Amino acid sequence: MQEFDYVIVGGGSAGCVLAGRLSEDPGTSVCLLEAGGPDDSVLIRAPLGFAATAAVGLHNWRYQTVPQAGLNGRRGYQPRGKVLGGSSSVNAMVYTRGNRYDYDHWAALGNPGWNFDAVLPYFKRAEHSECFGATDYHGSGGPLHVSYLRSPSVLNQAFEAACAEQGLPATPDYNGAQQLGYAPAQVTQKAGERWNAARAYLTPHQGRPNLQIITRAHTQRLLFEGRQAIGAEYLQGGTLRQVRARREVLLAGGAFGSPQVLMLSGVGPAAQLAGHGLPVVQALPGVGQNLHDHLTTVLLYRTQRQDATFGLSAAGLGAIVRGIFEWRRHRTGIITSNVAETQGFLQTDPAAPAPDIQLALCTGIVDDHTRKNHLGHGYTLHVTLMRPKSRGQLTLQSTRALDAPLIDPQFLADEQDLATLARGARLGYDIMQSPALAPYRGPMIYPFVRDDDQAVAQFLRQHSDTEYHPCGSCKMGPANDPMAVVDSTLRVHGVDRLRVVDASVMPQVTTGNTNAPTIMIAEKAVDLILGRTA
Repeated sequence: MQEFDYVIVGGGSAGCVLAGRLSEDPGTSVCLLEAGGPDDSVLIRAPLGFAATAAVGLHNWRYQTVPQAGLNGRRGYQPRGKVLGGSSSVNAMVYTRGNRYDYDHWAALGNPGWNFDAVLPYFKRAEHSECFGATDYHGSGGPLHVSYLRSPSVLNQAFEAACAEQGLPATPDYNGAQQLGYAPAQVTQKAGERWNAARAYLTPHQGRPNLQIITRAHTQRLLFEGRQAIGAEYLQGGTLRQVRARREVLLAGGAFGSPQVLMLSGVGPAAQLAGHGLPVVQALPGVGQNLHDHLTTVLLYRTQRQDATFGLSAAGLGAIVRGIFEWRRHRTGIITSNVAETQGFLQTDPAAPAPDIQLALCTGIVDDHTRKNHLGHGYTLHVTLMRPKSRGQLTLQSTRALDAPLIDPQFLADEQDLATLARGARLGYDIMQSPALAPYRGPMIYPFVRDDDQAVAQFLRQHSDTEYHPCGSCKMGPANDPMAVVDSTLRVHGVDRLRVVDASVMPQVTTGNTNAPTIMIAEKAVDLILGRTA
């Protein structure tokens, strides 16, 4: 059994941050276990490559939900990264921190040190902003490069004009003082290439003798002596191996992986563990509970403007071929697109504490996560519910770590979610029907009957699914919260030398994409582990 100071389970966004930062001290040894392979594929490096990987499931766990009553009994698709960098290697690269309210609310729930002013230094520490440089809100010199797209589509200008026609303001920086409004997407790219968490935090340091990265290592369970975590057991190439931690085990498996590993290790709801014949190390009823996710609906339009959109056509194929050559030579052109090129934040309820809907204009037809193809060209508006009230759960399917867990986000179980998403969809539809988009607009692929409440509700149930931001399944909270899994230092309640560091600890999902907040959580976790302050 190999022994290290820290064993990190999961090489996603949070795991990469932990490994890179903790191994900065040459006297500290770090082992990182990742179930997937290295992030060296050109489909990861080339920004547009994620559109291909999503459809065919490369570098991806390809999870599904259980049938969702709120989605007409459909199973939702839940792609999560299975590769170094995790979902930051396969996502749309949108860099969104969330709203000040999100973090102040976390602190108000009994999590001191997680208010916005306390976490802002960690966002800045992580970031190298090519958009703004060093400002009150942004960092310069951090490992995570954030930029604007090099070659955005002209469709974005028409969409921004359409937003203005419907009264939505422009915002100079949705990661700054004002989130409300529309703006070009800030993306985790550098010089026309994806800049995932692995490239930011691991690639420059893979030669460190105190950092061991073990890929294709599927963690089976954590190892305990009594209630003290001492290591992890993993399967690699058909061989079961173990690794020991002298100081701490850091679980960074994500909103699905972390609760599954905890339960397989005997930490979780006692009745569920007993039902699977698993010995109970620590009964924690909140493990796997509080699961929630951003639900998005898609408004799909056809267009004759082949110059401004992606599409299945001879012209579209030719543009991709030419784009590949341009990207190889100059790192410019359509291959640098993240597809979701413009972002917008709406507040459909005046009483809401922050925007409750996010818009993303996509320069192609994104139907069923690009798994359902349509001939011709088109564009898509994602309308996403920001603060869902619906709560679901993740449970074990079996005691085999290779079996996917049972994922039940309970989409639209709360009627308020349906009402908010309906308001957002109507406002999104109005923007898409605005005069500024008339030169591009063709018929909708799935008609949206704006003023028929029943038709809108049916549309949302049939054409909505995840926006890829599951969280909350190892909720952060004080010891008197019976559903809390970790405390404000991310230590697991009731056991020693074990922390969870990933999106699963979020008590409430943030207002926007969750990759930047996950990186922030890991940056802060490093200081918590080492006893430092920001």
